[in-house]
Formats: sequence, C-alpha cells, structure tokens
Amino acid sequence: MSPTAQPGDSDAQMRHLVATHCAPLTRFVSRMTLDVDQSTEDLVQETMIRAWRSNPTALTANEQTGRRWLFTVARHLVIDHCRRTRALPLEATPSADCVTADDSTASEALANVALSEAVQNLSREHHEVLMEVLIENRPAPEVAARLGIPVGTVRSRLHYAIRSLREAVLD
Repeated sequence: MSPTAQPGDSDAQMRHLVATHCAPLTRFVSRMTLDVDQSTEDLVQETMIRAWRSNPTALTANEQTGRRWLFTVARHLVIDHCRRTRALPLEATPSADCVTADDSTASEALANVALSEAVQNLSREHHEVLMEVLIENRPAPEVAARLGIPVGTVRSRLHYAIRSLREAVLD
C-alpha cells in the first residue's frame, strides 16, 4: 500500500491501485483483444470499477494477490466481450436498389427485394404458370394448352404461387 493511503481511505487506495496496475493491465488487455481502440479502455475501466466495488483495501493489502485478481477479472471481461461481438449479427450493406430517400420508399424497396426473392424461390412449375398468366397476360385455358396440363392445375398453381408471394412480402 502507498504511504499516503490509510486503511480506511478507499479513494486513496483506488488511486494507488490504478497508478500501480493500470498500465500493465492496459497492455495485457490490448494484447488479448488485438486492438488499441475504445474497447481496451472500456475493459480496463470496467476492471477498475469492479475492483472499486469489491474491496480496494483487500486488493492493496497484498500487491501480488490484487494484481492476479485484476488480471483474472480483465481476462474474463475480454472473453465476454469477444463472445458478445461474435454473437452480434453482421451488418448488411444495402444494395444500390435498396437505397432510398425516405421511410415510405424504404419500406417499398424492402418489399420489392422480398418479392424478387420470393419469385426466385418459387418452384419451376409455379414460376412458369405465374409468368404465363400475369406477365404474358394469357388466359388459364391457353396456358393449360401451352403447358399440356389441365386448366384446374393452372389455376391451382397460380393460386399457390400468389399466396407464397403474398406471405413472403407481408411477413
């Protein structure tokens, strides 16, 4: 313990703890996180806060025990930090066709992307009927004759294709 820190003076003990261990602790944490950005400072600060909350008197009474405790706490915080950052989803960068000016067009762009993905996910048979009826504007009997399937099958495939698209866009 420093000569100026009295047994009951937790502020002085904490200042001594920071002065003695902060630099080595920062080097230790920065090597573990492989960076020198804000997260290193945050992790060291959190370690010191936990030391202050626990018992600075006990940590300054025996320098080696206090140092081991601080480094163990810092190591656990680094592990938790790494797990948290790995658990976060990756940020998706929007494609050029999704970039819009305001919220109303943003929701429309998202709906368009969902619709285009839903069309791509349709089965070949559903996609074929959907294109013939809606895009080529052919009546069901003509589509049935072109594809060699019953008219009821054309209508059924069209119904399920539209339902699948609706669910994809609305969900």
